[in-house]
Amino acid sequence: MDFLLLLKAIILGIVEGLTEFAPVSSTGHMILVDDMWLKSKEFLGKYPANTFKVVIQLGSILAVVIVFWKRFMDMLALRSLFKKNKTLVDKAEQQQRLKLSQVIVGLLPAGILGVLFEDYIDEHLFTMNTVLIGLVIGAVFMIIADIAGPKTPLVHTVDEISYKQAFFVGLFQCFSLWPGFSRSGSTISGGVILGLSHRAAADFTFIMAVPIMAGASLISLLKNWQYFNVDYLPFFLAGFVSAFIFALISIRFFLAVITKVRLIPFAIYRIVLAGAIYLLFF
Repeated sequence: MDFLLLLKAIILGIVEGLTEFAPVSSTGHMILVDDMWLKSKEFLGKYPANTFKVVIQLGSILAVVIVFWKRFMDMLALRSLFKKNKTLVDKAEQQQRLKLSQVIVGLLPAGILGVLFEDYIDEHLFTMNTVLIGLVIGAVFMIIADIAGPKTPLVHTVDEISYKQAFFVGLFQCFSLWPGFSRSGSTISGGVILGLSHRAAADFTFIMAVPIMAGASLISLLKNWQYFNVDYLPFFLAGFVSAFIFALISIRFFLAVITKVRLIPFAIYRIVLAGAIYLLFF
């Protein structure tokens, strides 16, 4: 394993970490950086390269788990196991909390469609043209959300989300099955239209992303396990670690600024990205 391969792994991990949860489409960025420049499929082979992308995605997922670990522990009823006195429950924990069942309700629409149309999506929608369409239409949707959403949010925190709102945010997540549309772009925009604050929509988006992305990634790893080459283990590890570190930075930064900058700046960036891909490829 030479230094150049490790450097490429780190670069791809950085791209994945910075873009997976921001509403800018990690797929579009991977096309620009990998398919156009680094070309991991040429030096790894098609299937090991696909496996590598799953591995670095798991690094990004781990970052979300770290950021929201207390909430995940609450939803899984695990934090109480570590309490010295289980009868002492502070006031914050007596208030309404986002429930695991609400997350499941939000996951159902895209989860069902994803299972039903996975092969079709992989075969027909992962093209340059469809990604460009997804980038632009997703950007327009984000602009509409910022303009048309309520000026004063009806839901200020993720703990105030109802089952109905969770389900409808899940319906908006179905748009992300179109490559380039962006999972966070579709769900945050949908949440804002439904009356959620930008921060509440972002929190719910990231929390929902963990089970659906982890499940899809693990299934993909199992399908492609025979292509996992031990010789490339340092390459995989370097990509995983860099994706984790930069996803951690990206998530914390995004959550800190989303209320202030909202979605339009990200939408403009997506349109610029689509233009760059079009000029470079066409």
